[in-house]
Parts: sequence; C-alpha cells; structure tokens
Amino acid sequence: MEKRCKLLDGREVIIRSAKESDADKSFAFFQSLNADERAYLRVDVSDRRVVEQRLGNRGLRDTKRLVALLDDEIVADGAIELNSAGWESHIAELRLLVADTVQRKGLGMLMAEELYLLAAKEKVEEIIVKLMAPQKEAKKIFTRLGFHEEAVLKNYVKDVRGMKQDLLIMRCNLDALWKELESYFNESENLERH
Repeated sequence: MEKRCKLLDGREVIIRSAKESDADKSFAFFQSLNADERAYLRVDVSDRRVVEQRLGNRGLRDTKRLVALLDDEIVADGAIELNSAGWESHIAELRLLVADTVQRKGLGMLMAEELYLLAAKEKVEEIIVKLMAPQKEAKKIFTRLGFHEEAVLKNYVKDVRGMKQDLLIMRCNLDALWKELESYFNESENLERH
C-alpha cells in the first residue's frame, strides 16, 4: 500500500505500509519526539531493538502498521492491532503518532482514514484506543474522530519513567469513525474551493 497525499499547507506526503527496512527512519522519528511524548508510549522506543521488533511485527498480535514520509523522513506512525480470534475478534486497537512539525496539517486525519480502511478490510466493527491520562491532546483528537471514553483504570499502567498513570480506554464504532472522517474531508474540500 502506498498513497500520495497533500497536507493542508500543500506539502506532499507518502503514506505506505511500514517495512523492516524502515528501522533507521523509524528510530529517528521516535528520537525526534519530546521526552513527554515518548514517556506515554506503550513501549520504550528509545531502544532501537524495540523499534526493529515493532517493524518486524515480532512478539505482537497481528498488526497492520503505516508510516507517513515527508522528504523521505517518517513524520507519522500508525497501526491497527487486530485480535484475529476469540471474543475480541471484532475489535481492533488503533495507535497513531504524528510529529510536531506536521501537526494541525491534516496528516492525523489522513492516517486515520488509511487505518480505517485497513480495519474495514479486516471486518473490524469497533476500534479502541488506550491513552494515559496526561495525553490530553491525543484525547481531544480521538474525541473529534468520534471516540468516547469507555473506562478509566486508576494507576493501572506505568510510563517509561516508572510513574503510575491512569489508563483511559476510548471506543468508536467503525461506522461512526467513517462519518467523522467523511465530514472532515468534506469540510476540507469546501475550504479549498473558496
């Protein structure tokens, strides 16, 4: 999968499936994040071996991973983690991270659309996201996408600094997510015409 897309500022990005050969670019992307952003990620991406494992989908459930490249550098990383069997087989977990340099340029929505299409292809009915309580901006973005707060587990997880944090679980029906994405892209098209 590879797709060329324009950001709101006119720059072109390529959204494509992540490859194991992206290890250097992926590691550089994660190193470019500020310490607070990295602190709330599920795995320690300051360890290059962890980054390589993510790209190789080793030790994880079935994960469909996408990256966005701008000038041959990764500026966004997203994934749909699938539960291929069992009582959660209709649910996937979404992960999405966008570099500061391209935030508020529509890239998050473009990535969300491509992740949605991957989830729909896998016949997913609902998507969840898991956030730590301090990730207020991420919560705003997912709320805009149609996710709603489902549960808060107090002091359930530890950030990479070892501090306990509340885990926030948000959920969205795939149909509701598509409606929000459609609405966003219709608004963007109307703004471009004026």
